[in-house]
Amino acid sequence: MVKRALVSVSDKAGVVEFCNSLVKNGYEIISTGGTYKKLVEAGISAIEIDEVTKFPECFEGRVKTLNPYVHGGILHRRDKQSHLDQAKELGVESIDLVCVNLYPFKETIERTDDFDDIIENIDIGGPAMVRSAAKNFDSVIIVTNVEDYSEVIDAIENEKNTKDFRRGYMIKAYEHTAAYDSMIANYMNERFNEGFGEKQFVVGNKVMDTRYGENPHQKGALYEFDKHFSNNFKTLKGEASFNNLNDLNGAVKIAAGFGDDNAVCISKHGNPCGFAIKDTLLEAYTEALKCDPVSAFGGVVAVNGTVTKELAEKMNEIFLEVVIAGRITPEAQEVFAAKKRIKLFEMGADKLVLANDRKDFKHIDGGFVFQDADVVGANEVKNAKLVSKNAATASEMKDLEIAYKVASLTKSNCVVYVKNSAMVAVGMGMTSRVDAAQCALKKAKDMGLDVTGAALASEAFFPFRDSIDAAAAAGVKNVIEPGGSIRDGEIVDAANEFGMSLYFSEVRHFLH
Repeated sequence: MVKRALVSVSDKAGVVEFCNSLVKNGYEIISTGGTYKKLVEAGISAIEIDEVTKFPECFEGRVKTLNPYVHGGILHRRDKQSHLDQAKELGVESIDLVCVNLYPFKETIERTDDFDDIIENIDIGGPAMVRSAAKNFDSVIIVTNVEDYSEVIDAIENEKNTKDFRRGYMIKAYEHTAAYDSMIANYMNERFNEGFGEKQFVVGNKVMDTRYGENPHQKGALYEFDKHFSNNFKTLKGEASFNNLNDLNGAVKIAAGFGDDNAVCISKHGNPCGFAIKDTLLEAYTEALKCDPVSAFGGVVAVNGTVTKELAEKMNEIFLEVVIAGRITPEAQEVFAAKKRIKLFEMGADKLVLANDRKDFKHIDGGFVFQDADVVGANEVKNAKLVSKNAATASEMKDLEIAYKVASLTKSNCVVYVKNSAMVAVGMGMTSRVDAAQCALKKAKDMGLDVTGAALASEAFFPFRDSIDAAAAAGVKNVIEPGGSIRDGEIVDAANEFGMSLYFSEVRHFLH
């Protein structure tokens, strides 16, 4: 019995080879528009869609497959005699395989802002056919991804075309149309409702399962936007756990947040415990480690550049759980090879790569809160308002910038102390900003680090002068914070009393 396949694709990669294989396996090909033309030019005997619909494509191609002969051929049940009888009565012939991928909406909104063009690239008939075929997966194979062509042909040729096989493709099909419609809805809300419509869709593509979630009794998996991990995350050694991925995220954001600088961030449980920018990455790592070598044990290191053999040997002096870098040389990988528990990842680039997501969301019980992503402006420190009598020197401004950026990416309440482009103390995640400042200074003292002359940054205003008093006692020379407290005047007076420079950025960067 001759089977029929309806093939109508926007992405025509591999479609000729796929249809040739279908024909060899006894399928008759029905096709539309550009797909039909491509198949015929390749010598494949295809039936044009209007021969099936008995109605011409119309309205500039807006209507061509929305037809009972198409959807009846897909949807009628082969296991019900009444459906078979009615199909025969109406002259509806079975369609046993549907291969559709949709109009390139994403590519369109990336290349143009022309709304008329965008509207024309919203597929209507395609999703309808995909949904019809998926609904009747008991009898119909639905194919929506060019990467699945070979597997489908293998199933047809080797008696693997089972109901379970088709069920898997049914799920893929509904994921495909759901993601497509979600993208359109999100785009329209972004264009007309500032991104905050009545519905918000968060769609990710699965990259991998993790062994478990935060704890062994929880399942976990990594999903991505726009192939960020597929394109920029390569496993060299080990397996990234759920918690590794969260920790990596914080470390990479900080290390990569300084452009082309030789930056190294060491983090533990998502919090920075070491950071430095130096002339070489080896120097940067060495200085970053001094901040808190105790916390660095078993930590995550993000290197904004290439890990060389020399740097690897230095890192290998303590136990590190994860290293991620732009690149890790083969010689460096050999150095790490003897350490069974270390995990190595690279981004295949000269520097670390950020996705720069435009939106951010956090799960709360029963839902999620959604917001514009927080970004530290390129000139926030440069344009910060000097409110004290004394000003910072150029090198001191560099320390202020580093402290400010690290603080902006560290859990509130937090303060960050930086000296000579290296973090020398940090207090984060505290319920009190005073506690954060004092905890940071205590740890610095315990580590034998001198904060004299350091820059201090807070991601939110100081409500009282006590933190300034403590910083002055420790020898801090320069301070940057958002300002905005009703006691700002007292803070300014304190800075002037101690001869500090004090800057207000007038931008708050809470991270909860």
